[in-house]
Amino acid sequence: MPDLPIRLAVALIALWPGACFALPADLCDRAAERAARASGIPPEILLALTRTETGRDGPRGFDPWPWAVNHAGQGHWFDTAALAEAYVAEQIGQGAGNLDIGCFQLNYRWHGAAFASLADMFDPDRNATYAADYLASHYQRTGDWIAAAGAYHSATEAYATRYMARFSDILDSLSPIRLAAALPQDTGGALRQNRYPLLAGGQGAGGSLVPRSTGGAALFGGRLP
Repeated sequence: MPDLPIRLAVALIALWPGACFALPADLCDRAAERAARASGIPPEILLALTRTETGRDGPRGFDPWPWAVNHAGQGHWFDTAALAEAYVAEQIGQGAGNLDIGCFQLNYRWHGAAFASLADMFDPDRNATYAADYLASHYQRTGDWIAAAGAYHSATEAYATRYMARFSDILDSLSPIRLAAALPQDTGGALRQNRYPLLAGGQGAGGSLVPRSTGGAALFGGRLP
């Protein structure tokens, strides 16, 4: 049969684990790991951060989600990037700006101008790279990854403190050993140069990804503990 080799090849591809497409939840983790390598941030920090921002319980456990949107405190998980982009575009068209987008929940009002399009802002790698640069800027100031995560969320101390507690719990669930507040030795202690002009001058709501007026609500999963 002339089509037997083709059918056999298709069957082998289906059985080969390496040929499987990444699940949406994996996209945030892979982007986090790449951003960690590029920036010198410990990978566990970014893996914990994306879960603090968009994590939810699923069949495999507590996983992040790339097509997540928080609109004025209300979280949404969309099945595809196209659905998420369409929702955000519609809200922007109606005058909304307080929209947190993607794996690391970048706020459109404060950081949307750093991206060429909504598709770019939702792109897991671009989202993670921007978030890593922003988190690193807080680490340079605080010298501690937990404190940097709190500042990433909010410049308001009460909100940042509650976020730090949630972030710490998620970080501990990823690793039994609390990470030292230091860069890996092979980076020489130097963070990659910030490539984003919006981050250079501390623009935005007191240096936070979300406005001060968010009221301390968790981006996902209800209010912070």
